[in-house]
Amino acid sequence: MHLTDKRFTEFDLPPELQQGIADCGFTHLTPVQARSLPLTLEGRDTAVQAQTGSGKTAVFLITIFNHMLRTPRRKTRGVCPRALVLTPTRELAVQVAQDAQDIGRHLPFRVIAAYGGVDYQKQRQAIAEGVDLLIGTPGRLIDYLKQKVYHLRDVELAVIDEADRMFDMGFIGDIRYLLRRMSRYDRRQSLLFSATISDRVMELSYEYMNVPELVEITPDKVVAEKVEQVLYHVSSAEKTSLLLGLLKREDWTKALVFVNTKRAAARLKPVLDAAGHPAAVLSGDVSQPQRLKILRRFMAGEIRVLVATDVASRGLHVEGISHVFNYDLPLEAEDYVHRIGRTARAGASGRAVSLACEDYVFGLDAIEEYIGHKVPVAWPEDDWFEPVPQVKRPPRPRGRSRSGGPRGRGGRKRG
Repeated sequence: MHLTDKRFTEFDLPPELQQGIADCGFTHLTPVQARSLPLTLEGRDTAVQAQTGSGKTAVFLITIFNHMLRTPRRKTRGVCPRALVLTPTRELAVQVAQDAQDIGRHLPFRVIAAYGGVDYQKQRQAIAEGVDLLIGTPGRLIDYLKQKVYHLRDVELAVIDEADRMFDMGFIGDIRYLLRRMSRYDRRQSLLFSATISDRVMELSYEYMNVPELVEITPDKVVAEKVEQVLYHVSSAEKTSLLLGLLKREDWTKALVFVNTKRAAARLKPVLDAAGHPAAVLSGDVSQPQRLKILRRFMAGEIRVLVATDVASRGLHVEGISHVFNYDLPLEAEDYVHRIGRTARAGASGRAVSLACEDYVFGLDAIEEYIGHKVPVAWPEDDWFEPVPQVKRPPRPRGRSRSGGPRGRGGRKRG
């Protein structure tokens, strides 16, 4: 990550907040922080275009904590968070909440994350007991709001993170529902962050923000400079063999292996286990408590190989991922950038290895057009291919047909 000459200590921030920033190891600002923090700390509404991993989370968290330290809480009836952060995914909500705990470790504020897949009543009770900073996904936040567990009439700061993905995932209706129930646009500070500032994102900002400042950080390269990319053309039948060979040859610490389907992940994990590379799977089938457990073990180094679908391509920040393997080339060009962006973070270097088989090579042209250059191609030697251990194939998922109903014999939908 490129850093500027500007230091966090140059800002007039409360000592306890400066201490939390220093404890996180933050000294110099990234370009997006240097451009946007002076605006947000002045209380201006701001729309920021910046890539993932550019340091935008610290921008809004520092802004929120600075405001709450310097401004008395508004009088309100019932439970109302002083600040609300909306994220598109559970993983990103967890990550933002963890960053908030780290930066705000010396602060007296109550930070709560609300998202699906975990204890519903526990989250509900935590919010009902009072909250200063509420972070969550739209569905769960709306659920508790409709039950009047909390309200938004006196919210002081609102943040929409990864707005472009909110649109892609169909959350825009939910976002508008929440914004319409907040304090007036001129009685709150609103911040919006997006990898791309499209017309629809700008329309949202003009509709619900108070004359927002626009900050655009457009990197010279779509892919981080310190990511070394390489691509191998290989048949689908030999792909697993080559992956095992690369894991044997490459000098790696933690590896993130991306596949396109949950079934591919389920097939690959036992093979990696049998080959001496114990792995875990992160996909849409994994429950939220189990996801968090897997991520904690991966962060701690207890698991060195994580096989994941694109559920992990955004909002996952794990230090020390030296290698990203695209076992399957992604179906969307933008996902390639997000996937390989999981390595070479916080100034480190990393390596992104892609395996282009006949099933997914058709997406290579779109990827190269999107990143603006050819992915360097290398050719594996014959002795790079390792024998693939024979393992029992995982059973096919049962219980639901594609249309959602229970299956009878022969795969027919009952009733």
